[in-house]
Amino acid sequence: MRRTLAVALLAIPLAGVAAGALGSRYAGLPGGMFKSVLRYEDAKDGVRIAPFALMRRPVTNADFLAFVREHPQWQRGRVAPVFAEARYLSHWTGPTTLGTNAPPDRPVVWVSWFAADAYCGSLGARLPTWNEWEYAAAADETRRDARQDPAWRERILGWYSRPSNIALPRVGLQAPNAWGVQDLHGLVWEWTDDASSLLVDSDSRNQGDPDNARFCGAGALSMDDRENYAVMMRVAMLSSLEGDDATANMGFRCAWSAPR
Repeated sequence: MRRTLAVALLAIPLAGVAAGALGSRYAGLPGGMFKSVLRYEDAKDGVRIAPFALMRRPVTNADFLAFVREHPQWQRGRVAPVFAEARYLSHWTGPTTLGTNAPPDRPVVWVSWFAADAYCGSLGARLPTWNEWEYAAAADETRRDARQDPAWRERILGWYSRPSNIALPRVGLQAPNAWGVQDLHGLVWEWTDDASSLLVDSDSRNQGDPDNARFCGAGALSMDDRENYAVMMRVAMLSSLEGDDATANMGFRCAWSAPR
């Protein structure tokens, strides 16, 4: 059934995905050669991204509540400490109760990489790779790659400059980008499948390291486009976390691979 869904999703033209009920939760992206802002010594001309589908919006509290009810081993208080730190889902009233601090239509946060990976796996999906996420997030509302537009960069940096202690808005408020995907910027940070490999400094995750500020500097050294501070911030954030970490602004969405 899951393979059938994946085949159907990727086989439908993008316009069809956008219009059909099948694609109401996922957008199909065609893939192709993509020049990441990251420096890959073995792919200096760009990386090839296979066709994939990406959730149009981040996973919500309501989505994740349904998941932990079906998979109680991922409920707060039951999950093994090696898979999620003590603050995991700490904004929920209880293990299976959202409460006023976690409205159902807000993106779920305070989730570890392991929990996000398990959620996507329960759907037969996976977390997107960094390259897939960057490829999708390079688009604005009309262009598939808006990264060289200073106004696009400034808009993203404007979000970074806002206080992070204010309540998160609900998902889906932003206009879809050129791929039909929403909320890639301006709502939450998002886990990627290969977050643990985005190690920009071999010492960046040393436990107890007091010099957290060097993450950003190390990130710049690994980037081809050092002017793209907005993307550098993403990489620096992901590279500073371990798989069991959870933060107030880290959420996720899932992806499907194209059948081979």
